[in-house]
Amino acid sequence: MAWGPDRWRFYRLVAREAARAVRAAGAKVTAPPDILARMRVAGLVIAPQDLRTSDATFADDIYAGLFVFAGRSLAASGGSPFDYAAPSPEWADELYGFGWLRHLRAADTALARANARAFVADFIAGRGDAVLARQTPVAARRLISFLCQSPLVLEGADHGFYQSFLKAIGRNAQQLERDLRRGVPPQWRLNAAVALCYAGLCCDGIQPILRRATRILTRELDRQILTDGGHRSRDPRFAMELLLDLLPLRQSYLSRSVEPPLALLRAVDRMLPLLRLLRHPDASLSHFNGMGATDADHLATLLVYDGALARPLMHAPNSGYERLEGGRVVIVADVGASPPLPYSVNAGAGCLAFEMSSGPQRIVVNCGLPASGADLRLLARSTPAHSTASVAHASSCRFLTRTGWWGERLLADWLIRRRGPVVLSGPSAVAAERAEESDSVVLAARHDGYGPDFGIVHERRWQLFHAAARLEGRDAFLRQGKGLSRGRRLRPQDVAIRFHLHPGIAVRSIPDGLELASALGEVWVFRAENAEIAIEESVYFSGLTGPRRTDQIALHLRVSDDVEVRWSFERRASAPLRGVAP
Repeated sequence: MAWGPDRWRFYRLVAREAARAVRAAGAKVTAPPDILARMRVAGLVIAPQDLRTSDATFADDIYAGLFVFAGRSLAASGGSPFDYAAPSPEWADELYGFGWLRHLRAADTALARANARAFVADFIAGRGDAVLARQTPVAARRLISFLCQSPLVLEGADHGFYQSFLKAIGRNAQQLERDLRRGVPPQWRLNAAVALCYAGLCCDGIQPILRRATRILTRELDRQILTDGGHRSRDPRFAMELLLDLLPLRQSYLSRSVEPPLALLRAVDRMLPLLRLLRHPDASLSHFNGMGATDADHLATLLVYDGALARPLMHAPNSGYERLEGGRVVIVADVGASPPLPYSVNAGAGCLAFEMSSGPQRIVVNCGLPASGADLRLLARSTPAHSTASVAHASSCRFLTRTGWWGERLLADWLIRRRGPVVLSGPSAVAAERAEESDSVVLAARHDGYGPDFGIVHERRWQLFHAAARLEGRDAFLRQGKGLSRGRRLRPQDVAIRFHLHPGIAVRSIPDGLELASALGEVWVFRAENAEIAIEESVYFSGLTGPRRTDQIALHLRVSDDVEVRWSFERRASAPLRGVAP
């Protein structure tokens, strides 16, 4: 975290978070009784549909005592996973969220049902880490999972377990209602409101919570879902997971003959087209602002609700994403500013980054967010992990990290535990415009993320030709002293323009540039002017089996005055390189 103006943002954030903690503590004493304090779940009326696809082979892993979540695994050796230390926080979120019960339901065997009841009984009995299970988004996911998978858990259960299960649902709902009244981050509020709406619709005895939860859901959807369908966090994964909950919730309202709130209907209708904007022909989403590996079956399930022949958006000005199409080639670009601080826990410093596909083959990618590992996730959010330009090996955003003198490190650690590694500052003046020409589409954008520290404004221009399978690009670096942090001079700076390549692309040097060959048989040529071309190592964090080694094209230059670099990708042939399998 670079200091300077960010130090004052840091201390303001400390002050705001401390005030929020004091208000939350005071609410425990002065708040009126919980709306659910005197209510009890008397029974379950409906079990909502779970749109997340399931895999019956997961049950085999559980029989063997193996629990694989968020890229990490734990061998329970026949015991309960709640008796072991979690391999990572993300692993713990998955375990205590109980979304994995759907895999046991898919097995549809007496043994799977017995295992499901045993694990739920372990948790209800208090086994496990109560602090990890207490987090609002984890509790919200658990409440939804218990309701959706109640047929699995309760089939064949005795009366005692049934009553314990209902009490656990009631305690979970009461906790979430209390969290909403005491104040939690905005995305957590939305998670909690969705879960409480499910509880009000599915449970007999706590119906009054539905009215309050519906009001909060309406307010939060109106606040957090932008006009073009994006979420304020700009995180495609959060939007996809939210839709997987909102669609069955809409149906649950109808199943109970309750009119769904208009905000819910509007949000669903706006969000689905934006997912198409971010989708590549390989059925996965672009790796921006928190997106890692895509569950392609989940995405396909969602897009069915948008219509199989629906056209994607091309222009999402509120969310800051653009899509260019020309023949088989698809470009998706990030031309948006950093999201507001409360929403930026997964935001990346990837302004003016892009990804390119030709048919089902990704060519240029961003590294994407790994499933777990705090250090790796912070690295994946940095500018050098994106296909854009970085100055002096720095990021265009400043993240909240544990740096500074020991007192600041303690405060930063406290903030990170409460808020996560948010973005303190980043590009604020981001402008973009696009134009359709007779033979091509042009997108131009600029950002000032490097202005305060280095006095550099980055401009990028893409021109994608419809028929020629050619992308021409230009990166311009403009020296501007205005706004440079006090005491910093306009010194020459090292700049690197990176194009991370998908692991399925083989690259080699040729006399006039680089030759790229895809496993599907296409050959592309990359050329550049006014910069030194290098092939360097990279890592692709978004592989379905975990991180994979890959290559990146790096253009190096030293910027002392205004300078412009031109580059291009052009498809030359549809035959593989010698020695490269089609």
